Amino acid sequence: MTENTQQNGPAQDQDDEISLLDLLQVIVDNLRLLVLGPLAVGILALGISFLVTPTFTAKTVFLPPQQQQSAAASMIASLGSLGGLAGAAAGLKNPADQYLAYMKSVTLQNAIIDRFKLMERYKAKFKEDARKQLTTNVRASSGKDGLISLDADDEDPQFAADLANAHVEELRKLLGTLAVTEAQQRRLFFEKQLNQAKNNLAQADSALRSTGVSESVLKSNPASAVAAVAGLRAQVTAQEVKLGAMRGYLAETAPEFKQALNELANLRAQLAKQAQSDGDTLASGKGAKDAAGQGDYVSKYREYKYQEALFELFTKQYEIARVDEAREGAVIQVLDVATPPEHKAKPQKALVAVIATLAAGFALLLFVFVRQALRNAKGDQETASKVAQLKASWQRALGRT
Repeated sequence: MTENTQQNGPAQDQDDEISLLDLLQVIVDNLRLLVLGPLAVGILALGISFLVTPTFTAKTVFLPPQQQQSAAASMIASLGSLGGLAGAAAGLKNPADQYLAYMKSVTLQNAIIDRFKLMERYKAKFKEDARKQLTTNVRASSGKDGLISLDADDEDPQFAADLANAHVEELRKLLGTLAVTEAQQRRLFFEKQLNQAKNNLAQADSALRSTGVSESVLKSNPASAVAAVAGLRAQVTAQEVKLGAMRGYLAETAPEFKQALNELANLRAQLAKQAQSDGDTLASGKGAKDAAGQGDYVSKYREYKYQEALFELFTKQYEIARVDEAREGAVIQVLDVATPPEHKAKPQKALVAVIATLAAGFALLLFVFVRQALRNAKGDQETASKVAQLKASWQRALGRT
């Protein structure tokens, strides 16, 4: 057994050596094809690349709006009874990803398409096709430095630069309609509350004017008592809004939530006590008729003062939110404005020629090896039989039998 192993070992090595020599012989026999073929393909690809219309790439770099989390946090304590709303408006964790998504939005892309008439330029039948082509031609990416780079491709250098700059301009317009930063969210909330309070104040004023003012009412002078009740009602409403906002980001067992709940209970108790005191005063009037008239006027006057106090409160908070939004500086700062590129981006002729040469060389090398293997198979009866069966099976599969 040992002798057989020793005899088979050199024989196997000799077969391997012969196989390698055979492969080398195949390469040498087809050396002209393997050299001239790839060179011809490379030269042909280089010539074709000269016929391809060049594409230019314009690039712009900008800094997205930066949020000042420390400023937003400091506003929580200064917002008074509505301070919890500042905490409810959470800041963005990764603003760069947000702005990349904005630039890929349908709204922004449609604005670009309409602005430059890209459906005609890209010969697109539907806007969806134009958006796909626009997504292919425009690429945006963000780096660790927080900057966003936008590359725009086109056959016209000036149009490529205009296309890149237009994305930044349309992004500015889009951000003007959205509440992105924490200050913008607070400003939007207070703006809605202010408009609602303004309408309620106008209705209360109209209702107060419709009651008329009698001499007995003027003598009673309920302004001071009514103003106090209205102020308490405004504080209760503000505290209720605060609790509603705090439920979105705090548990009911949190100390801040419990403290706010206790403050609301105290304000409601004070309001109930003041209302009862006003009721007793009204009941001890000069007569039922005068008391009824005065009660109607006082209730309307109390509602008016309540709406007025609430309007003043929301006006103050709205102005604070606007100042904070302006200080936050939610603007896009462009570092590099896109200019018409001087050199084309593609096709890269040298790279095209090299890749075509290497691909053709690999394909021809595989071809000569397969061709040699088929030639060798013809001398082996068993292999020739298998090849014949393979051809017959292939013809049956194609339905040529």
